Amino acid sequence: MQTFKRLARFYLPDKKFFFLSLVALVFVTAITVIYPVILQIAIDVGIRDGQYGIIPYLAVGLILIMALKGGATYVNQYFGDLFGVRSVYRVRQTLYEKLQFLPFRYYDNAKTGDLMSRLTADVEAFRFFLSFGFAQLVNFVLLVGFAMIVMFYYSVPLTLVTMVTLPFLAVAVYKFDKRVHPGFRQVRKSLANLNTKVQENVSGMHTVKALSQETTEKNRFETNNDDYRTKNINISDIWGTYFPLMELIGNISAVLLLGFGGYLAVQGQLTPGELTAFFSLVWFIIGPIMNLGFIINMFSQSKASGERLLEILDEPERSNGPEQTGAYRKLAGEVSFKNVDLRYNNKSKNALTNITIHAPVGSTIGLVGATGAGKSSIIQLILRFYEKTGGEIVIDGKPIEEYDVKELRQNVGIVLQQTFLFSSSIRDNLAYGNPNASMEEIIEAAKRADAHEFIDSLPDGYNTVLGERGLGLSGGQKQRIAIARAMIMNPSILVLDDSTSAVDMQTETKIQKAMKEIMQGRTTFIIAHRISSVKHCDQIYVLDEGEVEQQGTHEQLLQKHGLYKRIYDIQNKDQQYVLQKA
Repeated sequence: MQTFKRLARFYLPDKKFFFLSLVALVFVTAITVIYPVILQIAIDVGIRDGQYGIIPYLAVGLILIMALKGGATYVNQYFGDLFGVRSVYRVRQTLYEKLQFLPFRYYDNAKTGDLMSRLTADVEAFRFFLSFGFAQLVNFVLLVGFAMIVMFYYSVPLTLVTMVTLPFLAVAVYKFDKRVHPGFRQVRKSLANLNTKVQENVSGMHTVKALSQETTEKNRFETNNDDYRTKNINISDIWGTYFPLMELIGNISAVLLLGFGGYLAVQGQLTPGELTAFFSLVWFIIGPIMNLGFIINMFSQSKASGERLLEILDEPERSNGPEQTGAYRKLAGEVSFKNVDLRYNNKSKNALTNITIHAPVGSTIGLVGATGAGKSSIIQLILRFYEKTGGEIVIDGKPIEEYDVKELRQNVGIVLQQTFLFSSSIRDNLAYGNPNASMEEIIEAAKRADAHEFIDSLPDGYNTVLGERGLGLSGGQKQRIAIARAMIMNPSILVLDDSTSAVDMQTETKIQKAMKEIMQGRTTFIIAHRISSVKHCDQIYVLDEGEVEQQGTHEQLLQKHGLYKRIYDIQNKDQQYVLQKA
């Protein structure tokens, strides 16, 4: 029950609905136990004693009781569902909010399909137990308690003989729970893997088809699907072992009841009506105990799901720094790295080592190097996507940790190499970082990013709704929208992470021309593979294996026989070759 105790903050605020459901359930259970009593009176008084006139009254009374039970059942189920739905709404909302604030390190290892499975299947399993399982568990206790009171009233010896098998039934139920709970954890993990596989396949469908790997993907899915089937079959084997055993023990109780109860009836110590009522009552005990297997089944599933939900809730969130009150300040934009180190996920090798960079206000800094040299890692530290492992990062003379993360990121506009667009209108995507932007500001930013012309040519213009991840737009069109989105934020620090890699040379030249105006008065970091994108920068830092290999202006670096000169010569030679071929 530790899992449910830790999740109590989500369902305790709605405990009034649970108690209303519980009151109705007590009423339903009490009425259920009255059925055998009415049956006993009908047999012993109406039939055996010949008082047939009482039977119509008993029938009418039974109908009224059934009507009351129906009303109470409705109240029980309605408030029970309300309790579960409202509680799980709170769980789901908290989980989603938690995901928004978890650090990037968490997402480095998390799988999308697994997270989706936790927020859907696991949340629903938890809700089902809150809405139905809790009530069934309480119903079990009440029904067994009420039934035993009436049974002891009729015959203490017969009750004791009948109950002799219950300890064995309880042991079987306990063993069932010990085996089924680990099984359900495996089922949940297998389902998460299955969801992850489907999500990856659908997201990468273009790659799958382009490389003709449909059969390979089908076989991989079959492996995951087979694992999920096997895990479920294992659960079925557990059910197949214990449920017949529990039913056998229950039937033994019925045999003992008929044997000893029949003897008492023959001896005149028990009336036929009491024996009949007793037989109904014993099944009110044996039935719920056997049904306890299903309740434990639900409990085990919800417990396994609750543990998976707690794994997310227990994840430490990033350190946001001191919370900013009021409007966010506009930063000047001076950025300094002082002997900064960065290591991802406790790997043995640093991603960045001893990085020292100074970017005065309004300067343009170029970052050049091979893939994996650490260029993007520098940018991720500025935005505090990751926390440095050594050294110091200072913005406007103040350590970066002393800024509220929201305040910091409101002052940084970034265009990532991998552009992500939401499944909404182009206008909403452009204004995502500044929802209060006017239409005039949006159009002006689109013009500067050379995006207005193609947007305006679409049937619905800026109201055109994009497909998933910007489906329907070319890579260059997506990048231009991303550039305009960053411009609309009017940031103090502008980051361009290879932002023109998907556009042609002509469009790149037009964008760079517009960007020169935008970069005025802003501190700009440009990550690029093309020398043409950084040669105008005030300072260029050449990185190699996470360290600064060279530093200087374009002209200064060309005078040195180093990595920058080699990259320039290769690109210049390739460009001349292309021009000759043309």
